[in-house]
Amino acid sequence: MSNSTLFVYPRATEKAYAQSQDNVYVFNVPVESNKRDIAASVEAQYDVKVVSVKTVVQSGKAVRFNRGKNRYPGTTNRKDTKKAYVTLAKGDSIQVFAEPEAAKEEKK
Repeated sequence: MSNSTLFVYPRATEKAYAQSQDNVYVFNVPVESNKRDIAASVEAQYDVKVVSVKTVVQSGKAVRFNRGKNRYPGTTNRKDTKKAYVTLAKGDSIQVFAEPEAAKEEKK
């Protein structure tokens, strides 16, 4: 995967929001990507300095299905997914969960 930047996109979950308060951001990344590629992509897309990258591969869940009355049931697997936990340098941040300015003014 090297020699090309890959597109990483942030996960919008409650756990990811909680970790973003500690300057750790969670991204969905391609399964075949490595830590160097992920760090380079985050730095290029968001203009920040990456300190460390931790990755987790989640195995695809086994799913059962039935094809009808006189046919046998079967199983299949969902795709594997990969998450990257990216720690940024002190002072850097990414506005993933930021509210739009108009919404902030309406609350006041």
